Amino acid sequence: MFNEPKRPAFTFDNPFSSLLIYKYIPLFLVFILKLTISIGAKLLRYRFPTSSMALAVTSSTSIVFSSSNRTEQGVQLSSSNFQPSDRSYRSPAALNLSLKRSAAVKALNAEPKRNDSIVPSAATTFAPDVVEKAAEVIDIEKLAKDLENSSPLGIMDKALEKYGNDIAIAFSGAEDVALIEYAHLTGRPFRVFSLDTGRLNPETYKFFDTVEKHYNIRIEYMFPEAVEVQALVRTKGLFSFYEDGHQECCRVRKVRPLRRALKGLRAWITGQRKDQSPGTRSEVPVVQVDPVFEGMNGGSGSLVKFNPVANVAGNDIWSFLRTMDVPVNPLHAQGYVSIGCEPCTRSVLPGQHEREGRWWWEDAKAKECGLHKGNLKEESVNGNGNGNGNGNSAADIFESQNVVNLTRTGIENLVKMEDRKDAWMVVLYAPWCPFCQAMEASYVELADKLSGSGVKVGKFRADGDQKSFAKQELQLGSFPTILFFPKHSSRPIKYASEKRDVESLMAFINALR
Repeated sequence: MFNEPKRPAFTFDNPFSSLLIYKYIPLFLVFILKLTISIGAKLLRYRFPTSSMALAVTSSTSIVFSSSNRTEQGVQLSSSNFQPSDRSYRSPAALNLSLKRSAAVKALNAEPKRNDSIVPSAATTFAPDVVEKAAEVIDIEKLAKDLENSSPLGIMDKALEKYGNDIAIAFSGAEDVALIEYAHLTGRPFRVFSLDTGRLNPETYKFFDTVEKHYNIRIEYMFPEAVEVQALVRTKGLFSFYEDGHQECCRVRKVRPLRRALKGLRAWITGQRKDQSPGTRSEVPVVQVDPVFEGMNGGSGSLVKFNPVANVAGNDIWSFLRTMDVPVNPLHAQGYVSIGCEPCTRSVLPGQHEREGRWWWEDAKAKECGLHKGNLKEESVNGNGNGNGNGNSAADIFESQNVVNLTRTGIENLVKMEDRKDAWMVVLYAPWCPFCQAMEASYVELADKLSGSGVKVGKFRADGDQKSFAKQELQLGSFPTILFFPKHSSRPIKYASEKRDVESLMAFINALR
């Protein structure tokens, strides 16, 4: 019969033996992998006894550690990558402790939601967690009396101490940066907010960024409602305030955003000074119940207003800024003192009052935007912000034997004369106006120089009952207005420059006579 050939013996030098080895290697690797998984699972159960972990091997050769209520730290294995999960494990004990702690404390920027206020906010300066407590009832009258003669630093410190995260500094981007420096010096947490009208100077926006970096803070910006701005611009154009006053534009871009901001506070801090504006801020207290705006609790008396630099002169503020090496708006170096929106702010000249660079086409007493309406003297400002009071209590100015005091009849006759014997220089003024007061010395000196030269110098008080006449007949725009009456012309020529020094006024006269 046919004999079956005998199979060769299994030897390593036999080529068929090598094929058998390669056949069983994958099976051997799978066995090692399963053994590794089993040992790893036992180790994990030993490491995390409180977690009911289950080990699952998927068809894609992945390993996932899971529990009944959350995904814990795990790994995923595949033929091409190794990827850890994106959540780290936290033990239940640590999680419970964290939850209890977060419920018991309140971060500086953790405020209850309030409609359209500056909160929820990015806190200006962050502080450690503080246990929340009921708001302290503060006797404002007593506090105002205690702080009446205090330094700005002392007032700032007390304000931050009393109101904590419920108070904020109003920052305009001008010399009121001194308020931020005072707050910084107290060592207490503080907040800063600003009104971005959308029409500030580029230098002011850059200055905001400089201040944030210098003090390591975040300014909380408030913006006007887009719908209101759109309606105003579409109806009246971009520069309507040059024609009908700035009050409407300021109301949309500044006052209403401020009102929304203050709804999230119990108190606010401003940079008002008594010497800033004539007849409007001369009675600013260091602390008061805000008579115009409401705070977070709503209703009259719900907001407190601190004015730490109310009793500080402007030059003293600048001495402080220079001494402390505080960053300032670069516009100050260009002659800007009081800084607001770009279309309504310009530099002032030596001898001019600081507010003369604001809304220069309006009267001195109209130079308020409405943010501090509660501090204005009602008798000196009417609804449109134009000064119409008689100001009888103000002492007269331009007192000199070479300055002729013209009456209403006298100025009317001067206007009617077509062939005058002498040329006249006349200033239309109001004695309470600081811009008029600022040019008094130069005007009197001009009168002395022109004495006997064929040019007479006069003055006409154009406020109060005379204001309407002066506007209609004498080209009065704002105080002071300077007119030159040539010898052989009935039409007076208005001096258009803001330079009111003797040399500039003399050059104007010499060019016309």
